[in-house]
Amino acid sequence: MKINFGGVKEEIVTRGEFPLKKAKSVLKNEKISVLGYGIQGGAQAQNMRDQGFDVVVAELEGTNNYKKALKEGWVPGKTLLSLEDAAEQGTILQFLLQDAGQKATWPMVKPHLHPGDALYFSHGFSVVYGDQTGVIPPKDIDVILVAPKGSGTSVRRNFLAGDGINSSMAVYQDYTGKAWDRAKAVGIAIGSGYMFPTTFEKEVWSDLTGERGVLMGCLAGSWRPNTPN
Repeated sequence: MKINFGGVKEEIVTRGEFPLKKAKSVLKNEKISVLGYGIQGGAQAQNMRDQGFDVVVAELEGTNNYKKALKEGWVPGKTLLSLEDAAEQGTILQFLLQDAGQKATWPMVKPHLHPGDALYFSHGFSVVYGDQTGVIPPKDIDVILVAPKGSGTSVRRNFLAGDGINSSMAVYQDYTGKAWDRAKAVGIAIGSGYMFPTTFEKEVWSDLTGERGVLMGCLAGSWRPNTPN
């Protein structure tokens, strides 16, 4: 569908147009490996599991996130794996570590990407600045992005409430010819309601400007508690 935003018509993908049944059809032969059980990874993984997708998660044993994954029902050796094991099993690798973690672990992940796999992000920083991070995807895979417009806490809370969270989505590399369908399907799987097509570059620039520059920088820096005259 198209929505008019101040005179600009944008193409929007909704759950009505791309329902859960279609998402399951697109991903019926896919195993989704969530690399990093942080605030986004945990929320997205649980939403996909709850909707019946084939999901495993990766987290470093002994960490707080590992303990959280245990409490939330992931089983060591079966659905809770090491980074390398999860990466090897998956056909869609959700690279959801923080930017610094992606840079540090990329040499461990890259050898487990096979032709036709998909590498998924929820923030495009590592790819857009690949000359600095070293995260340069192989040419024989799809590279996709779904970026929820809220924290992982909101992603999970909205899902449990029966609502969807808005997300932007993008394709950086379409090797298989089905990258857009994969992105849409995973977007639905993680609980998106409306999905707005964008590019990796625009997602990064909007995040750096709006979230990190304004919300975490300008507003915080300009706020002052009320003081008596």
